[in-house]
Amino acid sequence: MERKKITFDIFIRSVVGLAFVIGFLMLLSRLSNVLVPFFLAWLIAYLMFPMVRFFQYKLRLKYRALAILASFLLIIVTLTVAFIVLVPPIIAEFGRVKDLAVEYFTTNELTSRVPAIVNQFIQENIDSSQLLQLLDKDGFQQVVRETLPRVWGVITESISFVFSLFSILMVILYTIFILFDYETISDGWPGLVPTRYRSICVNLIHDVNEGMNKYFRGQALVAFIVGILFSIGFVIVGLPLAIPLGLFIGLLNMVPYLQLVGFIPTILLAILKAADTGQNFWLIMLWCLVVFAVVQSIQDIFLTPRIMGKVTGLNPAIILLSLSIWGSLMGVLGMIIALPMTTLLLTYYQKYIIRREHRKNEIQVSSPPDDK
Repeated sequence: MERKKITFDIFIRSVVGLAFVIGFLMLLSRLSNVLVPFFLAWLIAYLMFPMVRFFQYKLRLKYRALAILASFLLIIVTLTVAFIVLVPPIIAEFGRVKDLAVEYFTTNELTSRVPAIVNQFIQENIDSSQLLQLLDKDGFQQVVRETLPRVWGVITESISFVFSLFSILMVILYTIFILFDYETISDGWPGLVPTRYRSICVNLIHDVNEGMNKYFRGQALVAFIVGILFSIGFVIVGLPLAIPLGLFIGLLNMVPYLQLVGFIPTILLAILKAADTGQNFWLIMLWCLVVFAVVQSIQDIFLTPRIMGKVTGLNPAIILLSLSIWGSLMGVLGMIIALPMTTLLLTYYQKYIIRREHRKNEIQVSSPPDDK
């Protein structure tokens, strides 16, 4: 193929286009404080809209306002009940674990119940005085402020911004207004795109939306079931903080292979259980490994094939590579969206590049040679 020459006109167009992109990004950065509530409201509306449709069309509520109100009430009641049922026992468990940890590091009675090799590893790798300071509420806040002053400032500023009363009211109002005209907005945005690129943009957004919906709904259901199974298993084993630990590992399942991080708190809680009850530490760890093996088997054999199907179909090496790349670019959010976005990119690559080259090759093979 002949290489296209770079003319002065193409150069000027490229420079203007680059300047436009840079200016647009600078404008977004300047207006981020104003746009954050709107995009947060759009995300909430996106998640709530199936519920609103259920109330309006399945339960036949006549007006959209009643469906929106019912959806908000259902969310508030669910969160309130979950808070009342789960938070007090979890707080009590955290208090008991804190007391056990303090007693473990301050007395020799509990350390004698843990294998010597484990005690030696903890003494060599954990500063007990600093940990005891962290376990104290005031000490924890002071250490965070001293060691991470910039991060602490960003966190406090973000919390004061996001959770300020005005911002919350703005997010709620945005969400209500978006839900009122959700179909109009979602169906009318292609009219803002130039006709030349409209078909490509519509197909791309449709594929992204469909891929994200399939992946996140399936993965969220798998993560929820896995969290419940881990909680039940840890309760049977008798670990402290069994339910929070199980739900935490279930939440980690939103990112493939990240549930392995759950081994660290599991080992620490097994140490505290052995120190508290005098049971054999290795036996407790064996039962914890059995819980991990059983739940992982259930997830791989039954849950993932039935719920997720072959949504991604990626090689494990490609999965790890995509998690690394997207995580490096966008942090935790990038790791969450890594698989659906990688699958989408590979699909478009095969659709528009590989197949197009195959068609060109087939045309060249099927065309008869020129007679000379």
